Amino acid sequence: MTQSPKALSIFIDESGDFGAYDPKCPYYIISLVFHNQMDDMSALFQSFDRALDETALRRNFVHMGPLIRREYEYSKLSVAERLQIYRRTKAFIEKAKFSYQNFIVEKKHIETSMELTTKLAQQITNFIRQHYQYFVQFDKVKVYYDNGQDGVAKIIMAVFTALFNNPDIKVAKQEDYKMLQAADFVCTAALTELKMNRHGLSRSERHILGNDKMIYKYMLKPLKKKKFQE
Repeated sequence: MTQSPKALSIFIDESGDFGAYDPKCPYYIISLVFHNQMDDMSALFQSFDRALDETALRRNFVHMGPLIRREYEYSKLSVAERLQIYRRTKAFIEKAKFSYQNFIVEKKHIETSMELTTKLAQQITNFIRQHYQYFVQFDKVKVYYDNGQDGVAKIIMAVFTALFNNPDIKVAKQEDYKMLQAADFVCTAALTELKMNRHGLSRSERHILGNDKMIYKYMLKPLKKKKFQE
């Protein structure tokens, strides 16, 4: 019997922008979530769909940062409603099988968008080269990003086409791929930790996440167990 080819899916999310340095947004973060497609999570995905459909959101995806900060379409939700959505998403993340790596640049020391692009691309390239034996065990590498920022799309194209033979790079939406939800959560957690360490979390964020001890215990510590290891 012919074995199915081993495939690695890489889901990408980002936080920040390529504009000038802003003390309110001092970091740029790119999060990569790795999912071995041999790990079937279809039942978990269906369960998560049902869990979100039972909330005030009533759809199968959530943008975690805006939810926590009570922005955009989440502005009219109560704290209790936002907490329910957050906790159900966190439960999904804790059960999902994946690993991740964050790439972070402090923009305070960056002068141009080109310099930011170069530093992020170099970080990702160095990481993949360092762990290349892990990646080459897969017959296919599939990369998913929503093309939210042109700078990230260019980094993805440059890095993955240089390091892999014929990577499958897809424009994907969070509502269609549950592991983009994982990348969104991982990226939000990375930003939360940076803001917490700078004492920069807002009242809205504290309403959902709690104090520093609670953030570490319930958000950051469980996620750190999933950080990439060969």
